[in-house]
This record gives sequence, structure tokens and C-alpha cells, in this order.
Amino acid sequence: MTLSFTYVHIMSDDEFLLLRDCIYAHCGLFFDLDSKYILEKRLSHRLEDLKMPSFYDYYHYLKYNRNKDKELTDIMDVLTTNETYFFRESYQLKAFSDEIIPELIKVKSARGNRTLRIWSAGCSTGEEPYTIAMLLSIIPELSDWKVEVIGTDISQKVLQQARRAVYGKASFRATEESDLKRFFHQEDGGYKVNDSIRELVTISHLNLFDTHRLTMLGKVDLIFCRNVIIYFDQAAKKRVIESFHSSLYDGGFLLLGHSESLMNISTLFTLRHFKNDMIYQKPQRIIAAGSL
Repeated sequence: MTLSFTYVHIMSDDEFLLLRDCIYAHCGLFFDLDSKYILEKRLSHRLEDLKMPSFYDYYHYLKYNRNKDKELTDIMDVLTTNETYFFRESYQLKAFSDEIIPELIKVKSARGNRTLRIWSAGCSTGEEPYTIAMLLSIIPELSDWKVEVIGTDISQKVLQQARRAVYGKASFRATEESDLKRFFHQEDGGYKVNDSIRELVTISHLNLFDTHRLTMLGKVDLIFCRNVIIYFDQAAKKRVIESFHSSLYDGGFLLLGHSESLMNISTLFTLRHFKNDMIYQKPQRIIAAGSL
């Protein structure tokens, strides 16, 4: 009889601090000491795959190996959780489609601008950007507008599924049967988002700490960033929120998750009270008389 043993990698406090700070510098994900077991458990597989004896050796790999950038990108798949589904947080979506979008249509039409760009930051497997596109597709006033929904995430693995756009039962826990029939068709053992919706959405890889790539994204009218900044500490939250502020047009909107707030993080946004929800808005710049 042959016995096989799985080597258990134990992470010291010093190794934890080195790895935690390396991950934080890369993308802003923050792990406190109470979360050491999470890093230990989730990164142990990488030590086994790379045949490394210790977490210190793995830290050295992340800092100096020529494949360090790819490795940092790959481990985002195991360090982030991606729980999402279609039509999530319905009251916020109602504020979006019934109140915010009509306001944006009115403001932009007055300027002769018939484009709408919406960014789903931390889009995971794609349910959020596709939901946004579905809601926009049934607004008659947008029928002749150029509408673009941009979904981004740091995890390449979830982006592959978002591009495939085929979903199982768990993604439809808040989806009406009529919407399932209207926006999806059966394919590959699941339900695939119809091409008319997918055409409105672009899916791409983006690290919210990558200032250069954020600049390349260009200006947007509205940002969904729900249940993402909960993984950041105060400094990282502040940095990301400032980036969002720069990415938004004046008067643009920022939609956070229901448990998230900018309190003690930033005063750059105004909190607007809509009928269905409270939403952050970037104030319009006031141009002083005689400055033109």
C-alpha cells in the first residue's frame, strides 16, 4: 500500500506582512492579520504548483521573477470573491432607470450630446453590465443614442465567463420570467445573453490601481462600483474614489453597494436623495463670471 501526503504550508506573520503589502501595492486589496488564514489557504496551491518550500520564496517570486506580473494577475482569481446575479439591488436599479437616466437624457440632449457611457467597475462574471444594457435597451428615448456599457474586472477568469455570456440558474435568482425570455436564449446548457444586448457591452481587464489604464478608459457619465471598495483600506478607498471622480463627467453619478458609503473617505461627491435610493453625484463645476 502506498501512502501519499500533502505538505501543509504554514505562513509566518512576517511572510504574511510581506505578501499582504505586495498584493496591496499591486491592486489595493487589503488583508488584516485576522485574515492571514485566508491568504495562507488560497496561496498554498500556488506554492505546490510552483514547487516552492515556503511563502517567503513565493514572495521573492512575486517581487523579482520575470513572470511576476502574470502571477499577480492570476492570483486575483483566488483572492477575490465574485458573488453576483442579474438585476441585483432592484431599488437602486429602479432609481437608475426611472430617475437618473431620464435626468442624464435631459441634460445631455440640451447640449446636443446623444452619447451615454456607463462603467461597471468590478463587473465580475458580467451580470451587472449586461443588466445595465438590458435596462437601457428598453428606454425609447435612447433608441437613436450611442450607448456604451464598459465592464471591467481585475480577475481574468471571471472576464472569460463574462465574454462567453452563458449563465446558469444561480445568476437568475432575481430575474423575472419575462426578462429571461426577452434578453436570453438557451445555449451550451445555460442561458446566453442575446447579441442585441452584448453589442452594447465591452468587457476588459482593468486594475483600479492602474492610473495609466484608467486614463485610457476615458470619461463616463455613470459608474457602478458595488461591493468592491469593501476589500480596500481607507487609503486605497480614497485613491479609487478620486480616480472615479476624475473619470466622471461633471454631474455624473457613482452607484455603490447598499452597505458602502463615502463617509470618512471623500467629500468630492454630493449625496442625492432620489425617490428610490440615495446616489452619489459629482458636482457641476461653477465657472466664475469673466473667466471665459
